[in-house]
Amino acid sequence: MKNIKVLGTGCANCTATLKLIEQVAAARGAAIELEKVEDIARILGYGVMSTPGVMIDGKIVHAGGVPAKSTVEGWL
Repeated sequence: MKNIKVLGTGCANCTATLKLIEQVAAARGAAIELEKVEDIARILGYGVMSTPGVMIDGKIVHAGGVPAKSTVEGWL
C-alpha cells in the first residue's frame, strides 16, 4: 500500500489533485492511504514551495499545478 500525501492549503488545484489520485487509484484497484495536508508550516517543512505537492512514501514526486492523469497512473 502506498502512502500518498497531497500538500496544499485547499485551493481548487489541490482539491482537483486529491480527486484525480482517488479516481486513478479506484480505477486501477490500487491500495493507497491518502492524506490531505493543509498546514502551511508542515508543507514548507517538506520543502514544497508550490502547491499542490504530492508525496509518495516519504518522497516529493510533484509540486505546483495539477499533475497529468498519465503521471498519476505512473505513480501507482
